Amino acid sequence: MQTQKLLVNGERLKKELRIFANFGRTQNNGVTRLALSEEDRLARDYFCSSCTELGMSVKVDDMGSIYATLPGIEDKPPIVIGSHLDTVKKGGRFDGVLGVLAGLEVVRTLVENQVKPRIPITILNVTNEEGARFEPSMMASGVLSGKFEKGAMLNKVDGEGVTFEEALHSIGYAGEVENRLEEATAFLELHIEQGPILESEGIAIGVVEAVMGMVCYEIEITGESDHAGTTPMPMRKDALFAMNDYIQAIRHKLNQLDSDLVYTVGRVSVTPNVHTVIPNKVVFSLEARHKNAEVINEVETFIAEQAQEIKAEGQCNVKLTKMWFRDTVWFDEELVQLLEESANSLAYSYKKMISGAGHDAQFINMICPSVMLFVPSKNGKSHCEEEETTWEECEQGANMLLETVVAFLKEK
Repeated sequence: MQTQKLLVNGERLKKELRIFANFGRTQNNGVTRLALSEEDRLARDYFCSSCTELGMSVKVDDMGSIYATLPGIEDKPPIVIGSHLDTVKKGGRFDGVLGVLAGLEVVRTLVENQVKPRIPITILNVTNEEGARFEPSMMASGVLSGKFEKGAMLNKVDGEGVTFEEALHSIGYAGEVENRLEEATAFLELHIEQGPILESEGIAIGVVEAVMGMVCYEIEITGESDHAGTTPMPMRKDALFAMNDYIQAIRHKLNQLDSDLVYTVGRVSVTPNVHTVIPNKVVFSLEARHKNAEVINEVETFIAEQAQEIKAEGQCNVKLTKMWFRDTVWFDEELVQLLEESANSLAYSYKKMISGAGHDAQFINMICPSVMLFVPSKNGKSHCEEEETTWEECEQGANMLLETVVAFLKEK
């Protein structure tokens, strides 16, 4: 006789998500809950209280990340479920928090069904994933993995001149270095997709194989300022026109390179930015993302070649600064397969995906076997007040976590 499948309480998860949306709710039903703010403190306090009520032990590390652990029968490295509680300014109600609260719902389901886990289960809230108040993003997981130096991160300053360390102490979440995550059986991160693919294809679950690599350049083009009304066109050294030529040439080349390549010019600064003066300097960002290092290398080659072409024309100079680079991070193959098995067991449609956005899991993957799963985002929107994922989709994501945890607990 087949035992009934263990499932989460979707209504309870919905209630918790609504409660957390009040910690920083905006007028348009979004959330502003910047890292280490008063709103973040309120969310943290509620989360810790909820975990304690379930009989979980709660610890905080030196970067303010919270670890709530349900003890297991065996003293083995825990299964860790988590994400982040902080948001961007005027962000959404699901980004990050869903992964934390789904972990809480998994533990609640086990406790109320009197399931004593074979190995411990930890829910992790990672500090400052967004980097919206203190740059860079994924700060605490970066320190955990050794990517970022702790002292430099503690000295990061927000727009009001407050350091990360000062803010950490002000909300009462400066913990101990010995509480850091050092080993785990697995790390599972549920997240909204933040893109349109799952919704557009009518698929319930994204099984994330990797976080794609990226490169970001700052490009500075310098020319000469002259009067906009008196300087003949052939005699101008217009930095903005040169930028336009540069971008058009790069678009032509990159569009032919690979259909999965995405690239963005996201920031532009024009000097002197006066309508009667020819621009003498333009600084802009150009980033590109792809899973294959060979494609990223070709992008960098194009960027450099096009800079030389602009300079060869003799009108403007081009300076390239490589601002950011990361290799593609591939998640644990066995965990990817386990998520596929969970989706099949629950009869949820799924597809394997590569994440274009960065997440804490890519750094935690350096500490322990890790994997991510996505649920759909309406119209692909995220980092905005219009962000939306249905309650049913949130419940399905939490059931995927529960099914995967149960599979771990059955192993001999």
